Amino acid sequence: MTGAFRTPAAAGYTMPAEWAPHTRCWMAWPCRAELWRGRITAARAAYAEVAKAIARFEPVTMVVRLGDAAGARDALGSRIPLLELPLSDSWMRDTGPTFLINKQGALAGAAWQFNGWGGKYRDYGDDARLATRLLVHLGLPCFPAPFVLEGGAIHVDGEGTALVTEQCLMNPNRNPALKRADVEAHLQDWLGVKTVIWLGQGLIDDETDGHVDNLACFARPGVVLALSEDDYLEPNFPALSDNLERLRKAKDAQGRDLTVIAIPQPAAREADGKRMALSYINFYRANGGLVVPRFEDSRDAVAQAAFAQVFPELKIASVAALDIVRGGGGIHCITQQQPRGA
Repeated sequence: MTGAFRTPAAAGYTMPAEWAPHTRCWMAWPCRAELWRGRITAARAAYAEVAKAIARFEPVTMVVRLGDAAGARDALGSRIPLLELPLSDSWMRDTGPTFLINKQGALAGAAWQFNGWGGKYRDYGDDARLATRLLVHLGLPCFPAPFVLEGGAIHVDGEGTALVTEQCLMNPNRNPALKRADVEAHLQDWLGVKTVIWLGQGLIDDETDGHVDNLACFARPGVVLALSEDDYLEPNFPALSDNLERLRKAKDAQGRDLTVIAIPQPAAREADGKRMALSYINFYRANGGLVVPRFEDSRDAVAQAAFAQVFPELKIASVAALDIVRGGGGIHCITQQQPRGA
């Protein structure tokens, strides 16, 4: 499907920043009932609220498993189109394609190898094929990757810099034979980046093994938002403080020091005996808008005020996200932007 080119970079494709204009947002309807432990109805309602919030700013298409369309239509209304494809789960960021673009504005997509977040789930075959199926549906070139990766584990600035974590990308449950230099070479070949900034550990009990989209993201080139904690007795303090220090010492692909804006993490909360991986960084940036999580926490207002200051050009919509995080991810995890292209 990609002709003689082995990698996207060789074919002239790169991953654009999330603030590049979008054609639409892709989501996937919750369908793994056991994941939600009796709360799949609440999860579906929360997904629907996220979809409706994003639809205020840009089109949204919901991928639904065969047989789930009627229920999804009832929850979503008539404004959000549905696409029936086989699904194992509902985390489009990780299992959908990572869209790429070239200098002429042509689109393509990377289809990462997916192994159920390091083998945590057995039945993930349909999700492992979802990216390819969606790219075929769209008629876009597909670059099948020769290594395991999830979309929530990477973040780029569109100018040659990627953010990742050691906990996830160097985890033996993903690519045990790869060394750090191998991983960086893959990211350069598949995202078109030149510089990889490595954070360390992620949040406690984060089922993704430290996806970066819970920890840090670019607000714009040279400016990073990073999850923080001031209480040195808080269990996430060591990891978050180390990540802040790494970012403050890093330079991006353009040789710039980073401006790092700390966003406090919400208070600890448990579900089913484990700490929930709560993060305000796990938001979706739409065309002209920012859809941010709300956790019924006193820091909700602090985070939203910070976002309003960082993104004065964007309208901010907050959505209750606890019923999403109970499943193991956040708003960013359930969404995937498709760049506009030419």
